[in-house]
Amino acid sequence: MRIGASSWVWQRSGLSIAGRRHAHGVTVHGRSSVTIDLNRPCTAYDALVGVDDLSMKLGRVTFSVHADGARLWNSGVVEGGDPAVPVHVDLTGRETVRLVVEPVSPFDGVALADWAESRFTCG
Repeated sequence: MRIGASSWVWQRSGLSIAGRRHAHGVTVHGRSSVTIDLNRPCTAYDALVGVDDLSMKLGRVTFSVHADGARLWNSGVVEGGDPAVPVHVDLTGRETVRLVVEPVSPFDGVALADWAESRFTCG
């Protein structure tokens, strides 16, 4: 992870989206960008995304996954209390991944957004 080029990240265990607990993941603010340099060939990125239950069902955000500057996946609007949205992105031949969360309104930037069960499949 590029520390200087990434937003605040809280690596957690036991986070919760829509009342469902997840073993691990990262929590970010409702406006965030996290850049990850892949240090070996990877074939996929998988996660479950949503607004963290600590936000008390408040907040509306969109999640997206970019690789080497191209957007490969977008969640559409996810609201607090919505069930987690599954993410699966093919990363074959990619070198850099950027995980982005954007608020729908200026007030949604304070929501906590989760990338739960986040994992890369690499060789």
